[in-house]
Amino acid sequence: MTFRIERRSGVAAYQQIVQQTKQALRLGQLTPGDKLPSAAEVVAATAINPNTVLKAYRELENEGLVEARQGVGTFVRRSLAQPGAAADSPLRESLGTWMTAARGAGLDREDVAALVSAALDDAFPRGAEARVR
Repeated sequence: MTFRIERRSGVAAYQQIVQQTKQALRLGQLTPGDKLPSAAEVVAATAINPNTVLKAYRELENEGLVEARQGVGTFVRRSLAQPGAAADSPLRESLGTWMTAARGAGLDREDVAALVSAALDDAFPRGAEARVR
């Protein structure tokens, strides 16, 4: 697994590591037993502070997603994958087709992100939003 840290995103680096790890768990890119990169490897690849990596790994451990093994590394304990999110699922294929159409229509990454975010909000309202509608 390779982490990408977007320094201008406004999201803390440790939170980006947590989010990217959870995404890999949801998509089946990481499975139970897989070893996460060491803090030193992440630091070398991203130039962030080792404590930032350790904070992210601790949060993942507190959520029961990974476990640290002294002197060996950090390993995935459980998956978040759902059948519909697999790389070969019909839903994923449909989404890929839609993304190609969006790109063909001249939309950029931010336009697509805004549309997807709005569609998510419509389909999966949260908290106060759910009550207001």
